[in-house]
Amino acid sequence: MGAGGEGDAAAAAAAAAAAAVRVLVVDDSPVDRKVVELLLRNHKGGAAPFHVTVVDSGKKAMELLGPKGQGRLDSSSADANELTVDIVLTDYCMPEMTGYDLLKAIKALSSPNPIPVVVMSSENEPQRISRCLTAGAEDFILKPLKSKDVQRLRNCSNSAKPKDTDDAQCKSLSSRRKMMPSDQIAKKATSEQRSQITKVAMVLNASSIELSHYFQFLFKFILLAYAVLCLGELLNRWSNSSFLSLWSS
Repeated sequence: MGAGGEGDAAAAAAAAAAAAVRVLVVDDSPVDRKVVELLLRNHKGGAAPFHVTVVDSGKKAMELLGPKGQGRLDSSSADANELTVDIVLTDYCMPEMTGYDLLKAIKALSSPNPIPVVVMSSENEPQRISRCLTAGAEDFILKPLKSKDVQRLRNCSNSAKPKDTDDAQCKSLSSRRKMMPSDQIAKKATSEQRSQITKVAMVLNASSIELSHYFQFLFKFILLAYAVLCLGELLNRWSNSSFLSLWSS
C-alpha cells in the first residue's frame, strides 16, 4: 500500500514536471531575477506551472544553450533529470553580452526545435523593440514584469501544448509585429510617452498662467509704489515751497 502510494506520488510529480513550462531567466540584476522567479513560480493563472532556472549573464545562458549544452536542453533527451527549456526570458541591458546579442546567438543555434526568446527592458524605446522583433524575438516586455505578462510568456513557449494553438498564436503575433511598419511600432510604443508629455504640457500651461497673473500683480504693485513715491516727492516739494514763502514774508 505504502509502496503503491509512493509510486503514484512519484508518477504524479513526474507528470507535473513534464507539463511545466520551463523558463530560463537571464538578468544581471539579482533583484529583477528574484522578482521574475517569484512571479512565475507563484502564478496560478494557467494549467501548467512554471519551472524557473535563473542565470546572471548571457555567457552562462549560452553555456547551457550552446553546442556543449545543447544535448542537455533537448526536450527529446532520454535522461529525465536533464534540464530542458521551453522559453528564454532575457534582459536587454547586460554587461559583456547584451540581451540582443544573446537573442542572435540563440537564433543561430542549429536546433530542430528553436527556443523562443522574449526580451524585457525597463526602457520603452521603439528602435530597441523593432530591432529585437526583427532579429526573431517572440515578444518584448517592459520591466517590471507584471501578472498580465505571464500569459504572454506561456503562449510563446515550446511547452507541452498543442502546437496549432498557442505556438500558432505566438508566431502569428510575432509575424504581425515584424511586418508592422517601423512608424506604427513607434506610435504604439510611445503612446504612454505622448500621454505623459501631454500631462507635462498641461502642468506647464497652468504654471505659465499662474506666472502671468503673478507678473501682472507685480507690475501693478510697482506702478502703485512708483505713484506713491511721486506723490510723496510732490508733497515734499510743495511743503518746502510753502515754508520758504512763509519764511520770506
